[in-house]
Amino acid sequence: MSLGPVDATEIQVAMLSRIGGRERNEDACGYLAEGGPACFVLSDGAGGHAGGDVAARTAVRAVLERFAARPRGDAMTVAALIDAAQAAVRDAQRGDPACADMRATLVVLLIDPVREHAVWGHVGDSRLYGFRDGHVTVQTRDHSLYESMVAAGLADEGDRRNNPVRNVLLASLGSDDAFAPEVTQTPYALRPGDALLLCTDGFWDYVTEPQMEGILQRVTTVDQWLSEMAGLVATRGPENQDNYSAIGIWLGRGDFDTRLMPDGTQPPDPGLSA
Repeated sequence: MSLGPVDATEIQVAMLSRIGGRERNEDACGYLAEGGPACFVLSDGAGGHAGGDVAARTAVRAVLERFAARPRGDAMTVAALIDAAQAAVRDAQRGDPACADMRATLVVLLIDPVREHAVWGHVGDSRLYGFRDGHVTVQTRDHSLYESMVAAGLADEGDRRNNPVRNVLLASLGSDDAFAPEVTQTPYALRPGDALLLCTDGFWDYVTEPQMEGILQRVTTVDQWLSEMAGLVATRGPENQDNYSAIGIWLGRGDFDTRLMPDGTQPPDPGLSA
């Protein structure tokens, strides 16, 4: 039985990006939704590399600009958007010696409200979660040393937030030999009531999946969902905690429009925050 189009008026979005305990914010995120397919993107400048903030902003800007030129909601478009981000970061590396070693993670989500599906891709350890009936049904796999050890049977699968190599990346933007994005090839059929979450490691490190589910099941708006999860991050993080960013999306509940920042401030480029 058809549930009818998941059109733009049936979607809520909230977005946040916070500095944590660091000197600068090396995360960036944004989205573009002007009728038809919508694009959501989030990036984390890799720690320890000069210009991480530049890499993240460059990647997000490249994705949104490329999508604006050809807004489509399929896997080929996801792959093209990630390639555009990689090319932009590599160009920025060549243009500024101080940024020659910068790296970044990336998550790109496309929602097609007419075809009622979503497609996504990622590189690094920023994540996409999908929720149905209040429970996690989708979780991207981090491109990290820890996950490779889990796959080889050398690490405990339940140690994702404590293992000392959990944030050692095996793939990222800005690297020629370690650029290995993963893109969904089968569209994910959407239903009213579904929720999606894009977040950096500074966010998911302090909010467990059961906590994401528990908060989702009792709040009434996507802003409340993101705000309560962010509160856990702020409470649990150390004094020098990492930057943390997230985009929350609810389908079939309330209004949807293109926004910049939840507090109403306007970053330099439409749909971009850091």
